[in-house]
Amino acid sequence: MPNKSSFDLLDYQIIQELHADVRMSSSEIARKLNANERTIRKRIDRLIADEVIRPTAVVNPQAFGYVTAVDIFLDAEPDQEDEIVKALLSIPEVTYFAFGLGSREMSIEARFKNNDDMREFLRHGITAIPGVLVKGYALVPRILRNIDEWMPKKEDFGLETD
Repeated sequence: MPNKSSFDLLDYQIIQELHADVRMSSSEIARKLNANERTIRKRIDRLIADEVIRPTAVVNPQAFGYVTAVDIFLDAEPDQEDEIVKALLSIPEVTYFAFGLGSREMSIEARFKNNDDMREFLRHGITAIPGVLVKGYALVPRILRNIDEWMPKKEDFGLETD
């Protein structure tokens, strides 16, 4: 993984443009930034190859009726971790999954079409996985920023801030 000294202003500007519109062509970015199209194309290819950016389509859960979001905090038996991970990753409603700081902690976000589906999942779906205990959960009425909206600070590109 490259460090911030391997980035420059042009990388930052390219990422900003792609963040605004991932469908923007290299030639359009080059025009907007007053840069060579081949340079822009090579930079984009490098940013993708170095896993700095990941051009992707992000699905809006609400467009499919998944209007209820819940963060769920789990306690997992360490000797069953592999099976638990496999089970959680196979659940379509799980939109986020991470390990916590402790050796037994896991955190997931799940989306549902309604509160009844969420309640059923909390009472019977998640608890059916051997070795999993629900420590708590929080209904998420409104998400203000998702990972697809996040951008690093200018300093992370080795640039001075204004």
